Amino acid sequence: MPGLFENNRNYVLGDPELDLIGDRDKLAQWRHKNMGPAFYKLGRKVIYRGVDLNAWAEACRVDPNANDVI
Repeated sequence: MPGLFENNRNYVLGDPELDLIGDRDKLAQWRHKNMGPAFYKLGRKVIYRGVDLNAWAEACRVDPNANDVI
């Protein structure tokens, strides 16, 4: 399955694609608590790499059929 985000793209706060995982306040809370996807902090600018967002989203994936016993 292709990723939710473009692997070769950088995303900055305000990009509408980031709303898939949370609003600006939620992302700020996660960064403060060292949670959520990996990010770069360059001065006041926060940058998320698409590859990191996809890896984080995949780690959060829940498969309800994974524990089925036949």
